[in-house]
Amino acid sequence: MFTVTGSFDDGATYTVQITMRADRPVIGSYRAAALVELHHGETIALSPTGPLVAVAGDDDASVLAVLREYTNVVEESGPVPRRPRVPGS
Repeated sequence: MFTVTGSFDDGATYTVQITMRADRPVIGSYRAAALVELHHGETIALSPTGPLVAVAGDDDASVLAVLREYTNVVEESGPVPRRPRVPGS
């Protein structure tokens, strides 16, 4: 599992674990979990230069990208998220 610590725009902090489970991609913060669920299926850039992928609960890279995009990520720890799934490869 990958652990992320950060804060929302209103200053509320969170620490979550990215589980790579489609049914529960984030544990540790209801608010962060709701944020990931809100953006499920949307396209997001994994870095400033891409690639673009659809947010999926079992794709740790896309879940981390949501947290980076919509919150202020302060710390990331654990194994580096795997490379995104590329359709057709």
